[in-house]
Amino acid sequence: MGFEIWQQYREEFPVTQNLVYLNHAAVSPLCRRAAEAMRWLATDAEVWGSFHYPQWMACYDGLRAAAAQMINAAPGEIAIVKNTSEGIATVALGLDWRPGDKIVAFHGEFPANQYPWQKLASRGVTIEWLEPDASLDQIDQAAAGARLLAISYVQFLSGYRADLAAIGEICHRRQVFFFVDAIQGLGAFPLDVRAMRIHALAADGHKWLTGPEGCGILYIQQDRQDEIEPVEFGWTNTASHADYGKRDLTLRSDAGRYEPGTLNTIGCYGLRAAFEFLNEVGIPHIAEAVTARADEVAAGALAKGYELMPPARTPAASAGIVCIRHAKEDPRLTHSRLRDAGFLTAPRAGWLRVSPHFYISPDDIARFLDHL
Repeated sequence: MGFEIWQQYREEFPVTQNLVYLNHAAVSPLCRRAAEAMRWLATDAEVWGSFHYPQWMACYDGLRAAAAQMINAAPGEIAIVKNTSEGIATVALGLDWRPGDKIVAFHGEFPANQYPWQKLASRGVTIEWLEPDASLDQIDQAAAGARLLAISYVQFLSGYRADLAAIGEICHRRQVFFFVDAIQGLGAFPLDVRAMRIHALAADGHKWLTGPEGCGILYIQQDRQDEIEPVEFGWTNTASHADYGKRDLTLRSDAGRYEPGTLNTIGCYGLRAAFEFLNEVGIPHIAEAVTARADEVAAGALAKGYELMPPARTPAASAGIVCIRHAKEDPRLTHSRLRDAGFLTAPRAGWLRVSPHFYISPDDIARFLDHL
C-alpha cells in the first residue's frame, strides 16, 4: 500500500508538531533539510572559521545547479541574489531603455513587480496595464510594439496562475522580452524556462521553496545577458575576481556577472538544500497535492458561507492561494481567532489568504474548516 505525498514527507516539516501552517504564500517554515544545512554551516564557521572555505564556495555552484534543474535552465544562467526585488531591479534597471519603449504589465501585482517598471517613466518608458486574467488575445494585442512584458507566475492575492507557455509564445512571436516574477509558483508548480520561452525570472527562497529569507535566484537566458548591465558593481562581477591582484573590469561570462560581492553563504546552504529536496520530491507531484488541498479549502469555505476571490477555481488558472472572507467577520479577526487555535493564515487587503503546501494533510484542512 503506497503512502500519500503528505505522509511521505510530513516529517521533513517539524512545524507540523506545533501548527497547521497555511501561510506559505508569505513566509514558509524551513524544511528540515534547509535548517540542517544552515545549522551545519553555522557550526562549521563557529568551530573552524573559514578552514573549509572551498567547501563553502562549492555550495554556490550546487545552488545554481539545483535551481537550474528545477526550471530547466543551465547553471550559468542562474545568479544568486538577496531577494526577488533585487532580481527584478537588476533586469528593470539594467536594460538600455529608450524614450518611447513600452512595457506590458498587470494590475494586482505585488509591488516588487510593479515599482521597478513604474520607475522607468523617468526614462520615457510607458506601461500598458492589463488585468491579471486578460485573455490571450488582449495580451497579444498589447504586446504589439512592446519591448518587455512582466507578469507574476501566480498573483499574490487572487492566486491566479498565468499561462506562461501561451504568453511566452506571444512574446516570442512579437519579439518581446518576457520577464516572470516566479516567487508564488516556483517550488509548487512546474516551470520550464525553455518550453515557456522565459527570458528572465526572479524568486526568493522563503515561500513555496521552503528555504530561508534573504537568498534567491535570478535567471537570465544566456544569450540575453549582454543586454542587461549589472546595476550593482563589485569585485565579483568580473571574470578575474579570483585574482585579487588584477584590475580588469571584464564581466564574468555567465549570470555570475550580477553578483557584486560576497554572497549570503549560510542562506545559500539552506536554499540549495531546499531546491535539492523539492527536486527529489518532484514538482509535478507537489503541484497535484497543493492543488488538492487548496481546492478543499475553497470548497469547504464556500459551504460555510464564505466568499471566494475569484468566485470559482479552475484547474488551468488556480494555484496554492485561496482568498476567502465572510460578511459577518472581519478577516483580521478571523486570522487572529484561527491563529489562537493553531492555524496560521494571513489577512491581506480585506481577505483571508490561505496557502497550504504539499505536506499539509486533508485532516489538517478539515480541522481548519471546522474552525472557520
